[in-house]
Amino acid sequence: MYKTIELFAGAGGLALGVEQAGFDTIGLIELDKDACATLKQNRPYWNVICDDISHISCMNLEDLFSLKKGELDLLSGGAPCQAFSYAGKRLGLEDARGTLFYHYAIFLEKLQPKMFLFENVRGLLTHDKGKTYQTMLKIFADAGYTIQKAVLNAWNYGVPQKRERLITVGIRNDLLGKTVFEFPKPHDYKPVLRDILLDCPKGPGVPYGENKRKIFELVPPGGYWRDIDPDIAKAYMKSCWHMEGGRTGILRRMSLDEPSLTVLTSPSQKQTERCHPLEARPFTVRENARCQTFPDDWEFCGKISSQYKQVGNAVPVNLAYEIAKKIKEALDLL
Repeated sequence: MYKTIELFAGAGGLALGVEQAGFDTIGLIELDKDACATLKQNRPYWNVICDDISHISCMNLEDLFSLKKGELDLLSGGAPCQAFSYAGKRLGLEDARGTLFYHYAIFLEKLQPKMFLFENVRGLLTHDKGKTYQTMLKIFADAGYTIQKAVLNAWNYGVPQKRERLITVGIRNDLLGKTVFEFPKPHDYKPVLRDILLDCPKGPGVPYGENKRKIFELVPPGGYWRDIDPDIAKAYMKSCWHMEGGRTGILRRMSLDEPSLTVLTSPSQKQTERCHPLEARPFTVRENARCQTFPDDWEFCGKISSQYKQVGNAVPVNLAYEIAKKIKEALDLL
């Protein structure tokens, strides 16, 4: 079985998809205590290291994970996007020092896995006019890897949610002639909320306040603030009423016949509301988890606000599975 280590593991969306594709997860590193508790609750046999990655990356990783350099099949994870210093003209590893990405790169250099998977928000492409990502690509190249990258929308891969992610896959240079990686092809069928909401198990959720609930009862499924009495909308929106742009996220109610918008880390934010199609309330944690394609038996630990955050920050399981399946196919050629 192919071995993988995951960094910045969160609540396990990426790790679960990778596991479903046939990988043996031999280590997961995560700082958030609730997310670690979630990982341990659902996968007691996983080696979950609940610590700051900067405390781990400086260790002898070969000893820590009982691996020889070059033996690991896959390193996966997505470091939160942070600006670099650009202190040196060479734009290499030293420029990334002090960022979380630096520690991902250190793992890559020390362990030299056959392949790596680095996922991030689409905005990384344009972060600091594209310089941040260009530096990352140079660091990957300096570590001895050839890169393929694509922006994938989870909705094309069995996920009932519009969610774009920048996926970067690297193959170690000495393996280039022996294998090839291709990104997964979009599915023919793209699921919508009707496919996952109607039989969703009950779960914790946060209701709207009385006033907000009454206003949302006026909004039709698939509608937003323009679909109700302008006076009511204006009173609700306050200063937002005078802002430019469509402001389509305000008083937005989902429809059963569309995918979810990107699942967020909080159930109710004024500029980005996603009211349930059939009831005047936000989605529950369980409903959000279904939008992220977590199985119903995957339990989230911690307070309800932490559970919402863990689900919102996760990589959709089905998207992770589709990418990992293609990585496994590439490793099978070796």
